[in-house]
Amino acid sequence: MTDSRDIRRGRHVVCKIHVHLVFVPKYRCRVFAAKHLERMRSIFEDVCRDFGAALAEMNGAHDHVHLLVEYPPQVAISNLVNSLKGVSSRLLRKEFPDLRHRYYNGVLWSPSYFAASCGGARLSIVKQYVVHLRSPG
Repeated sequence: MTDSRDIRRGRHVVCKIHVHLVFVPKYRCRVFAAKHLERMRSIFEDVCRDFGAALAEMNGAHDHVHLLVEYPPQVAISNLVNSLKGVSSRLLRKEFPDLRHRYYNGVLWSPSYFAASCGGARLSIVKQYVVHLRSPG
């Protein structure tokens, strides 16, 4: 069961929404070292904070990063992703000159991304609950 302190409460909404995001560099090149991933974490935390979201977890490898983000319902995932990728690309290019040569025509990230919603209950459990709801009558 979810701890009620972790649930967002607004004027007209009670929610807990998470999304799992995966970003890859252009052409899936192996460009990231530990120092890049460490800096990326703080950049992603700042961007999330600007959106009223929170970076719950982040990890990566040489050729991709995974993020788990908790966000409010008024945030569009595409807008959040665009900011996460845009800000991180700009700041990493500025702060790590060694990474600059790995950009392709000034672009670090592939334009695509993976996004999956995450919840507390398995989809099969939610389906079962909905199917077995009693209709009024």
